[in-house]
Amino acid sequence: MKTKQIGQKVTKKIIKQYLQEKLSTDYKWALKALFRVYDYQTLDEQEAATTCEENGIGFTGADAEILTSFAEQYRRKGYLSPKQMEIVYKKMKKYWKQVLAISNEGKLQRAMIEDGAVTKEQVFLTNLLK
Repeated sequence: MKTKQIGQKVTKKIIKQYLQEKLSTDYKWALKALFRVYDYQTLDEQEAATTCEENGIGFTGADAEILTSFAEQYRRKGYLSPKQMEIVYKKMKKYWKQVLAISNEGKLQRAMIEDGAVTKEQVFLTNLLK
C-alpha cells in the first residue's frame, strides 16, 4: 500500500483499504480475524452455525455456516486447505469494520506504519486532532 502525503491525517478510507488488503491477502491477519469474529458470535449462533440475532457482530447469515465450520476445523485440526483459505480471504475483507472495532488502536497504527500504509506523522496528526 502506498504511503500517503505527510500532513494528511489517517482517514477511515485509508484504514478500510489497509484492513481489506490485509484480510484478503495475509494468512495471519485473515485467520486471526476469522477467530475474533467467530468468538463475537453468540453461543447459539456458534452452535447452530447460523446468524440468529441482528446484533451487528459475528458473521452474516450467508457466511455463518461456512466460516463457522472453518474456524472450528482450524481449532480442531490446526489447518485449513488452500481452497478454504481462498474462501476465507474472499469473505473476511467484508468484516473490516468489526475487525477495526475490536482491534487495539495502537497496535493497528504500528502495523500500518511498519507496512508503509501511513507515516508516523500522519498517525501523530490524527491522534492530535481527536
